Amino acid sequence: QEFRRDGNDLHLCHRIGLVEALCGFQFMLTHLDGRHLVIKYPPGKVIEPGSTRVIRGEGMPQYRNPFEKGDLYIKFDVQFPENGWISTEKLMELEDLLPSRTEVTVISADAEEVDLQDFDISQGSSGGHRREAYNDSSDEEGGPHGPGVQCAHQ
Repeated sequence: QEFRRDGNDLHLCHRIGLVEALCGFQFMLTHLDGRHLVIKYPPGKVIEPGSTRVIRGEGMPQYRNPFEKGDLYIKFDVQFPENGWISTEKLMELEDLLPSRTEVTVISADAEEVDLQDFDISQGSSGGHRREAYNDSSDEEGGPHGPGVQCAHQ
């Protein structure tokens, strides 16, 4: 485990599986001073990916006041299973156990079905040339290097 110090507080990332995130867990952590801490999280309390939990008083001792300590923050990285990890039949059984899906919106007859594909951010966007279609006319506002399409901030 790699600790990062922020003043008197300590920060740590810990990886857990989907089963632990949904069904609870316990693991042992060796603290900087050599003590072993057993960290438990009860079944039924969900750990969301990227969420942080805190253990009060397990950070670094305060300067000139060694009996007062900062806190230990643990950020959880939830490891999801690989594609194809379960049969379709078992997946349907699992779906029956999980909270129900959100209501599907009514799909209009003229809607177009598209495929959602994997994207690796390290490979960059292959759609760079497609952006030109929005800016290829110099008659439009901003010319060929106009503002383009932007996401609205809410």
